Amino acid sequence: MNEFFGSILWLIIALGVLISFHEFGHFWVARKCGVKVLRFAVGFGRPLWRRTGKDGTEYVIAALPLGGYVKMLDEREGDVDPAEAHMAFNRKPVWSRIAIVAAGPIFNLVLAVAVFWVMYMVGIADMRAVLGETTGLAAQAGLKAENAIVAVDDRDIETWSDAFQALVIPAVEKRDVEITQQHPQTGTSKHILRFSQLPEDFREVELLDASGLSVWRVPISAELSSAEETMPAYAAGLRPGDVITSINDQTVNDWYDITRLIAEHGQDLQPIKVTWQRAGAPMSAEIKPVLDDSGQRPLLGIRPAELPEAVQEQYRSYQVVQHYGPLEAFPKAFTHTTRLISDTLSMLKQLVLGRASLDNLSGPITIARLANDSAALGVARFLAFLGLISLSLGILNLLPVPLLDGGHLMYYFIELLKGSPVSDNFQMAGQYVGVVLLASLMGLAIFNDILRLFA
Repeated sequence: MNEFFGSILWLIIALGVLISFHEFGHFWVARKCGVKVLRFAVGFGRPLWRRTGKDGTEYVIAALPLGGYVKMLDEREGDVDPAEAHMAFNRKPVWSRIAIVAAGPIFNLVLAVAVFWVMYMVGIADMRAVLGETTGLAAQAGLKAENAIVAVDDRDIETWSDAFQALVIPAVEKRDVEITQQHPQTGTSKHILRFSQLPEDFREVELLDASGLSVWRVPISAELSSAEETMPAYAAGLRPGDVITSINDQTVNDWYDITRLIAEHGQDLQPIKVTWQRAGAPMSAEIKPVLDDSGQRPLLGIRPAELPEAVQEQYRSYQVVQHYGPLEAFPKAFTHTTRLISDTLSMLKQLVLGRASLDNLSGPITIARLANDSAALGVARFLAFLGLISLSLGILNLLPVPLLDGGHLMYYFIELLKGSPVSDNFQMAGQYVGVVLLASLMGLAIFNDILRLFA
């Protein structure tokens, strides 16, 4: 339940910030263009708080934090006092209306840059893009374990986050890429990773497995350093120095296999078969796991042996903290934002062409879980999440779909071309199309959310 309420809380915080900034863009530019604003609302439904300012605008916070709106004086929506007609939205020149409507999404893009700027000043931790064992296409390309990816085509790579971002679009497009890898002693070399040979049914979530790439991981043996006396493993006979060899008859090679197999077989809290060796002698027992304090993760009560100092030093050398001063952080934030915009637009194109999986669509449930998870990882990770969602919201709202800001902009550009406003009937037909499109997309996104809950 803590995770549930945490997800709701961080979703409200994230959406509250993003929606407020978006609507403030409309509000601020409308005021600058001489339009009277009647209401500035964050959320829909029953008002939880409202106040009328000295400027005559009613400010509202409503119960459902999944949107907001700025209501402006408009002769198409009711009677307008002739003395105030010059402040009506519909009376303004088309370029003023375009500026007002475009301001919301643009403010979200500006917010993304600002958030990433703060993120880089706070400092965000990541791992260098060092490869683990390679197979398949990656091995054929000559990419080798413990080499670092330092460039993908002409894009510099510093961390695994950079690498994933640079690789996913070419993989979806099945376009070969040039990988520059760096060896600690022999320097850099260039290799062609042939994404064109990926299978037709490739999905983006399978990027690593399908391409034969893997992330370097600290080598942790399956030897126990301790077995907690109050936990099930100790009661079953496991002791420090024992080496686990299998779980439910599945071979264990390292500690990562142990954690994975306990998670897979222990969720229902039924006894699992654990086999280990002690001084070369095989032993086994049926052990019933218990849940951790969060009630989410099954445990046996065992810990791995301490890592050798050389391995710890290697791990530290692969860690990266991207931390910059205010002047250095801004170009980093701007570059990060422009790359994300380019990659998001490319992914949207692939979705439209049917090359990218619709599984990529996410709804409020997934966003809430990601908000909670990122907040648990610290300020920098939450800022990274917030910036990405702000950017996505800005781009989504600029799509030429009726009901969205981009749909209104489409009408205004048509008005510029034809010299007169689009007819009410045309706009009404567009609204119906927009409702169907958005309802379908939202339904699919929520369906994906539900599938992920039970995955």
